[in-house]
Amino acid sequence: MSQNAEHKSANYNLDELTQALNSGTFIQTRRMLNSLPRTEVAHMIESSPPKTRAVLWQLINSDIEGEILPHLSDEVQSQILSQMDTNEVVAAIEGLEPDDLADILQQLPNQVIREVLDSMDHQDRQRIEQVMSYPEDTAGGLMNTDVITVRPTITLDVVARYLRRHDELPEMTDNLYVVSRRDEFIGLLPLRKLLVSDPSITVREVMNTDVTPIHADVDDSEVAQLFERHDLISAPVVNTEGQLLGRITIDDVLDVIREDADHSLMSMAGLGEDEDTFSPFSKAAPRRAIWLGINLLTAFAASAVINLFQGTIDKVVALAVLMPIVASMGGVAGTQTLTVVIRGMAMGHIGSNNSGWLINRELLVGFANGLCWALVVAVVAMLWFNDTTIGAIIAAAMLINLVTAALAGAVLPLLLKKMNIDPALAGSVALTTVTDVVGFLSFLGLATLAYA
Repeated sequence: MSQNAEHKSANYNLDELTQALNSGTFIQTRRMLNSLPRTEVAHMIESSPPKTRAVLWQLINSDIEGEILPHLSDEVQSQILSQMDTNEVVAAIEGLEPDDLADILQQLPNQVIREVLDSMDHQDRQRIEQVMSYPEDTAGGLMNTDVITVRPTITLDVVARYLRRHDELPEMTDNLYVVSRRDEFIGLLPLRKLLVSDPSITVREVMNTDVTPIHADVDDSEVAQLFERHDLISAPVVNTEGQLLGRITIDDVLDVIREDADHSLMSMAGLGEDEDTFSPFSKAAPRRAIWLGINLLTAFAASAVINLFQGTIDKVVALAVLMPIVASMGGVAGTQTLTVVIRGMAMGHIGSNNSGWLINRELLVGFANGLCWALVVAVVAMLWFNDTTIGAIIAAAMLINLVTAALAGAVLPLLLKKMNIDPALAGSVALTTVTDVVGFLSFLGLATLAYA
């Protein structure tokens, strides 16, 4: 079946399930729900209001709950886990991959985490504790400890017989990991080479040593960049001594890319990347209220500047009409620069060696666009109000504000990053404040001088 056909089939099943749930036929709903792919069930849960989610979760068979949990967002996971007792959690997460299990455990209270870990055998507990010892947004927090290792001195025939002793290989296995007796990472043995090479030769003769492992403390966004740059499917993770700890697979990296994209989008509005579309009013309202309060302070700052020139505005009413144009154009120009710079920083393109060039380029762009649109607005203002002076004033103010906006849009993200403040979260508010204040100050200040 083609991917498009599968997508249509999944949508049909989801629509049918929704109709069954709305009609109150819970037996039919349970049967349909448990027959859907786990990812589609997770999508159905996340696409439902809180009360419907609770009903859907009760209809899911307990033996597949653990397969659905990893596909849910952190906030929805937290909601569901908070309604389960410890025994239910232990049963649900049994058999999950260590990285998925670590992510779920981090949603639980410390006491429940300890009880869950105590219920595991020694080897599984050790694996989970190793993953959880690293921050969630690092390579160590992303890694899966379920790897197959081999020694460089054994033959490929021995490796093949060793693999056949396994019931199945770990998911997304494309390489075996070659390690020393001290578990130090040496290289990779691709499965494609294992299958076509002479069984009598040793691992050392065919392994790939041109591989740079990822240190466990590396930030997850840097991990995503490495995967993109080198077209990786999986990558080894090592500690400071070079010992193999685990591996990161492309499915985990895709989650990082999606989360980073969500973070950038939601941060522009002052929201977290885990913001639940159907979060209850009691959670949604306070989160948004905080950001609205911050923006209100910036609006008061701009209003305070306008108030300084109240007398000038009273004398020249046209200033009140044209005033928003200057601030608006500066805001748009600054946002363009800010977006380019934040994207470049996220992709690892911007550093101390090229930030100066970028700032100069943005200043030139701001000056060119400022000059172009200043002339256009000046002509419109002169024809509109039959006043050459006001045309010259708004042209000068717009040129000043667009150059300032370009400079602020380029410099603010770099400064915020040095201060360990998220540029995506704070950049837009700071930029708006700068463009509003400079725009009003330059326009009304010049008008005051001209009409004094």
